[in-house]
Amino acid sequence: MSSASTREKSIQEVIEMSFYRFGASVFTLLLIAGLIVEARAGNATANPQKTTDQIKASLIPFITAEELKAKVVKNQPVTIIDVRSSSAAAESGSKIKGAIYVKLRRLRYRLGFAPLKDVPRNSEVVTYCACPSDEASVRAAQLLLDAGFKRVRALKGGWNGWLKAKGPIEGTPRG
Repeated sequence: MSSASTREKSIQEVIEMSFYRFGASVFTLLLIAGLIVEARAGNATANPQKTTDQIKASLIPFITAEELKAKVVKNQPVTIIDVRSSSAAAESGSKIKGAIYVKLRRLRYRLGFAPLKDVPRNSEVVTYCACPSDEASVRAAQLLLDAGFKRVRALKGGWNGWLKAKGPIEGTPRG
C-alpha cells in the first residue's frame, strides 16, 4: 500500500469516526430534549410521584348521587364531608343534609378534632366537592384512606350531581 493510500484510508476512518460521534451526540441531545419536554408536560415517567398519586386517585371508588341519596333518605349511617371551596360553599348557602364542611387543605389537621375525630375508621365516608372532575373530593378521599379510613368514596358529579338528583340539602351556618 502506498503512503498516499494509507493516508486516504486514515482520513476516511477519521471522517467516519467523526460522523459516528456526531450521530451519537445528536441522538443524546434529542433524547435529553425529549425528556425535558416530557417533564414539562408532566409525563409520568419524568415524575414518579405524580404517577403514584395518579394511580392512587384512580383507585378511589365513587358513589352515585342516587346511591347516596337513598342512604341519606333512609338515615343509614354515612359520614359526608363537604370539601368545596369556601366561595362555592358560601355561594350556594347550602350543603348535603348532615354533611360536615372542611377546607381540603385543613382536612388532615381537622381529623384530630370533633366531629371527625369521633368517626370510626371502618364506617362509611363520602366526600364531595364542586369541581368539574371531582378532583378535590378524590384528594380528600385519598387523604382519609391514608389516615386509616377503610370505606371511603367520592361522590360522582359532586355538588352539581347532588342537586340534579334532588338530594336533601340544608342551609350552611353563617359566621
